[in-house]
Amino acid sequence: MSELADLVSQMEAGELPLEASVTAYKRGSELIKYCAAQLDKVETQVKILEADMLKPFSADMDKDGKRTPDDGEEDA
Repeated sequence: MSELADLVSQMEAGELPLEASVTAYKRGSELIKYCAAQLDKVETQVKILEADMLKPFSADMDKDGKRTPDDGEEDA
C-alpha cells in the first residue's frame, strides 16, 4: 500500500517523465491486483472461521461478542 501511495503521489505531482509514468502505472496496476487478491483471501478466511455467519456489530454486545443485558433484564 505504501509503494502504491508513493507512485500515486509522484504521478499526481507530475514528477515523472512519460516513460516512467507508464512504468509506474503498470506497477500500480499490479499492486492493486495483489492487494485485491489479499483482501479476497482474508475475506474467505474470515467467512470460513465464522462458518459464513458473520454477525453485524451491535452496540448491545460486549468486547467478547456476548450480549449485554438491557435495562430491566436479568442476566440468565
